[in-house]
Amino acid sequence: MGKVRLADIAEKAGVSTVTVHNALNGQKGVSGNLRERILKIAAEMGYEGLNKEKKAEEADGIQKIGVLIAEKYLGNHTAYYWKMYQELALAATEKQCFTIVETLKTDEQVRIWELPQMVLQNTVEGIIIIGEIDRQYIKRLKEAVSIPIVFLDFYDNEFAQDAVIVDNFYGMYQMTEILFKNGIEDIGFIGSIHATSNILDRYCGFMKSMMEHGKNIHPEWVIEDRDATGLVQFELPRRLPKAFVCNCDLVAGMLAGKLNARGLKVPEDISVVGFDNFLYPGYADIKITTYEVNIKAMVKVAIKKLMKRFRNPDLDSGPEIICGRVVMKNSVKRKV
Repeated sequence: MGKVRLADIAEKAGVSTVTVHNALNGQKGVSGNLRERILKIAAEMGYEGLNKEKKAEEADGIQKIGVLIAEKYLGNHTAYYWKMYQELALAATEKQCFTIVETLKTDEQVRIWELPQMVLQNTVEGIIIIGEIDRQYIKRLKEAVSIPIVFLDFYDNEFAQDAVIVDNFYGMYQMTEILFKNGIEDIGFIGSIHATSNILDRYCGFMKSMMEHGKNIHPEWVIEDRDATGLVQFELPRRLPKAFVCNCDLVAGMLAGKLNARGLKVPEDISVVGFDNFLYPGYADIKITTYEVNIKAMVKVAIKKLMKRFRNPDLDSGPEIICGRVVMKNSVKRKV
């Protein structure tokens, strides 16, 4: 057989010559699965330029980044992490990186012991984990792989040090202070404090503000909002405060609906503040005063940290905190 041409590979793969060229050169516009299939066909046909193309790819610094998201974060109401992944994928493309996303099952045994396919098949050179996952799973993953791992929107001092997080503590402190500045002092908190480190940090910010103003935190006004699977649901007590600090905008939107069902209006009867500044489906007409998370900055820092680890695998830079900003809307009753 004579010299294998790009046209020969294209004919066997059932694609155009341009697609073959782009696949072999790591160019945009070719899906990961199609690229792998074209590479396999080229290798089987003995394409002489294959090794050269691979070396060119390596020289260009093209990296494959694995992205892991727990299945429990991808329910009907939790599109927030899909948004974060989309921004991550765009930022990765700007850095000439490919992203491969995989979800982690919620089943206890699977979550703890089964490694991601991207790890088992050795298809990625680094991993970004979006959202908090089981600590035992993190330990297992770190023991099984030597590639760098960066945690996005989650930090744990023992297992997940190389992380990028939002300023949960002072962000929620500022949101609570808005209520006090408007003369509102009877305040509750909605969020399962021990469900995630983010919610715990936000509660601590709320608690700091309450303590500084000499106010007690009433146990009946600290309301759990989710179960172990991540399902968000909660019930309100009979006696209500004058305001609620909600750990996220999803909960704030749900709260407004529950208050409306009781004949109470936001903010005329009860003020509400949230966190994220993310518009959840079904709550478009509720303008919640909130703390906006700078997702674009977070994902860029996460990729930057990962690329530093590519160059220096032993580098442990610790967590990086990204500040957001307060966004005033219509859910807080203003002081007269």
